[in-house]
Amino acid sequence: MKQLLNTLKGVWKLIVLFLLILFTFSYAMFQGGFVSWFLFYSFVPFALYALGLSFYSLNGVKVERILPKTEYNAGEQAVIALKISRGSAFPLLYLVIEDEMSEQLLHARKSNEAKRFLFPGFQKEMSIQYKINSLPRGEHIFASVRFKTGDLLGLVEKERQAPAESRMIVYPAYEEIIYKPMAHHYEQGMTASKERVQRDTSMAIGIREYQPGDRFSWINWKATAKRNDIMTKEFEQRQSHDVYILMDCAADSRFEAIVSFTASIVRAILRKGAQVGFLTSAAARTAFPIRGGEAHQLQLFHHLAKIKDDSAASVDRVLEAEHFLLQQNSQLMIVTAQLTKVLIEKAGFFTSKNGAMTIFLIKNEHESPSGDELLLKASANARGIRVILVHNGHFADVFSGVGM
Repeated sequence: MKQLLNTLKGVWKLIVLFLLILFTFSYAMFQGGFVSWFLFYSFVPFALYALGLSFYSLNGVKVERILPKTEYNAGEQAVIALKISRGSAFPLLYLVIEDEMSEQLLHARKSNEAKRFLFPGFQKEMSIQYKINSLPRGEHIFASVRFKTGDLLGLVEKERQAPAESRMIVYPAYEEIIYKPMAHHYEQGMTASKERVQRDTSMAIGIREYQPGDRFSWINWKATAKRNDIMTKEFEQRQSHDVYILMDCAADSRFEAIVSFTASIVRAILRKGAQVGFLTSAAARTAFPIRGGEAHQLQLFHHLAKIKDDSAASVDRVLEAEHFLLQQNSQLMIVTAQLTKVLIEKAGFFTSKNGAMTIFLIKNEHESPSGDELLLKASANARGIRVILVHNGHFADVFSGVGM
């Protein structure tokens, strides 16, 4: 329907153009004199150009968008170039070029650099370049480039959207964090260690029958002599340094800080040599198994680039529903901006069953915790749940008080 109206509008303007030519000619013929003929001959060039432009097609205009790279981090600057080529040298008085992009980029763009007013004349090739100073996190799509031209009188206008699809992935911003593994759990309490060791050979808690793979130094000779069978010492199992992260995806004004901190801590843990599992429950539930390495980090960052705060369930309900977390031999970390009594209760149940848990409470840069949150933090500490306050822009301070 819109295309039909545009066609009728173009036809009507063409009719008006012919009527104006006929009117000025008739005026010159009947009126005579220098003024009337000067008016006619002055109008003829504009009319002929408008008539020629009406038959000129913008379909021959091709555009190429050049992105220096397709992967960025949030906050970086992107320089985008557009190369325009025409198949015909028909003179154009002006050409308006506008790069069509996603809504996020439109809001992030401070200036109107992506829309340019050019005077191509007879040029068949042109180029423009513009910048987006601070890229927002997400997957952004450049769909097309819009062209618009016309004559001086505004009687004939041409407009076209040239397809030129490009994609850009903007990973979340992160800060450099020196990760210090949280305390290992023993029956006697907590300690901290630099080493990623699964068992402590200085703390024997019992004896058992020899199994293939046991070290010779583990043999309990007294028990072996008594039972006439090879018996070995059984040692206290320590919790792995591996981490499983649950990120809160409920709608919150601090969600970007949540994503940024999650990216920072994931990167820091993987660089430390530990492994990370990851769970988000936004509009769709997404779980990543515990793994390590750069490929795993890239996979998590790609997910974090596109995640949105559209979860219908609060983080405590997600924690309650995900029973598999109780079977993980790893520390559980929750990243959230909301500390509630229900969350502390659910976390306390998890701690009693599986061990260490840390809740990172995200705040804006100069935001202080409320009185209720301080009381909930004290209650969590009493249950063996570590609650750490994290301010946006100061992620590096998170582990400053954690011993190695």
